[in-house]
Amino acid sequence: MSTKRKLLVALLIALMVIGGFAYWLWRGTPAEHTTEQLSGKDPVLAEPKVEQIPSIAIAKPVGWAKDEAPVAAKGLEVKRFAEGLEHPRVIYTLPNGDVIVAEADSPSTNLGGGLVGWIGQKLMKRAGSHGESADRLTLLRDGDGDGTAEQRYVLIEDKHMASPSGLAWADDRLYVGNHDAVIVFDYKLGETAITGEPRKVMDLPPAGNHWMRNLVLSPDGNRLYVAVGSASNIGEQGMEIEQGRAAIWEKDLTKDGFPRQFAQGLRNANGLGWNPASGELWTVVNERDMLGPDLVPDYLTNVPVGAHYGWPWIYWKKYDDDRVKSAPPEYIDDFVRKPEYALGAHTAPLGLAFAVGGERMGAEFANGAFIARHGSWNRNPPAGYDVVFVKFDANGNPQGLPVPVLTGFLKDNGDTRGRPTWVAFARDGALLVTDDTAGIIWRVIAPGAAPSPAIQPVKVGRLPPRRQLDGDPAQYRGAFGPEGQARQQ
Repeated sequence: MSTKRKLLVALLIALMVIGGFAYWLWRGTPAEHTTEQLSGKDPVLAEPKVEQIPSIAIAKPVGWAKDEAPVAAKGLEVKRFAEGLEHPRVIYTLPNGDVIVAEADSPSTNLGGGLVGWIGQKLMKRAGSHGESADRLTLLRDGDGDGTAEQRYVLIEDKHMASPSGLAWADDRLYVGNHDAVIVFDYKLGETAITGEPRKVMDLPPAGNHWMRNLVLSPDGNRLYVAVGSASNIGEQGMEIEQGRAAIWEKDLTKDGFPRQFAQGLRNANGLGWNPASGELWTVVNERDMLGPDLVPDYLTNVPVGAHYGWPWIYWKKYDDDRVKSAPPEYIDDFVRKPEYALGAHTAPLGLAFAVGGERMGAEFANGAFIARHGSWNRNPPAGYDVVFVKFDANGNPQGLPVPVLTGFLKDNGDTRGRPTWVAFARDGALLVTDDTAGIIWRVIAPGAAPSPAIQPVKVGRLPPRRQLDGDPAQYRGAFGPEGQARQQ
């Protein structure tokens, strides 16, 4: 055999090996459980299948035809509220009905997050993300009340915008969560442009593998809460780079001083909202990757002050992640919390909106939380790519399994028409959903439905103080010494 022929054979073999590896990588390990089995109050926690290289199952965005729309649940109607936007992420409805949308993508300085982060970023480009950020806030106005925003204004688009995502407003102040800081502008309702200079509220850890910085104000407007995701999957670059990340921060706006870390161990917390029944802060969280297609379930949970949800060392309270090399905090096993509700593995929940009363979504969707699941990039079959509703009981606890609200984003051939990203309610009670890869905001409503009743806060009675001991007081005599120390028995 000639040298040339040998080289051709060797090249052919090499191409076959590379092709086979690429096919294996793209196909990944098939899931053994359905998303429903990995959801709810008691999800299946599968055996880990550690991956050295993440499985890949990217849904290629192809957009929506003019006559196409997502499939709405029975009794609901969906239409386009706005389109032609550039990667719309977060939306915020002002008290006067105007809607602000943050058009943004990851910052150019985004950290790689190691091999996994680098691969993830490359793949997200194929999925329609990680392009140049528009760095723009746009105001949308439905002046005639027909359910379509016929007026559009660039609110701000300048040097002060750095991958903006989080939005909040109160008392003529608009708070914006850039990837590296929270800033605030003077802004009065009805204005169609912001011309003043911002003030810095607090610095944030910049960029990272999870760059969105989502905001919510306390009901009284005095405290600001900021969600900051991790820079990596499981701290594989060391925990020094994770300082201040994988956390929710609280800033007291009534006084000077540093913010405090309100909660920790949340790999990538996104949507924040107040449970109207319990008054608690809740969030949705994207869990870790590369433990197989069935681990770890993303989740919806309450966030008490001081809570720790285990990342990167522990997931779902009692499962150790043996891949993590950094030493955990002392006694973490004693205080780590279990999430309240699973949303399926790799579904990527982002937007969260609680029904509080006044929504026009029908009785089926009157008490609970709407969640936008952005969709998986590393699961076979794909999961997410939808908007779901989690029902809550009168005490503010999630129940049952997620109920589909909007589907049809994912095509049968594996391509995707769009990716639901954020949810918020319009002033008329309709649900607004951003679709970032398609550049559309969808409007969902139950035609003819009356506004839902207000969710009533749970009232818990206090036990009266005890004025005397039960039983014979003699049993307590002599049990304690003069210093209050228990005597030796």
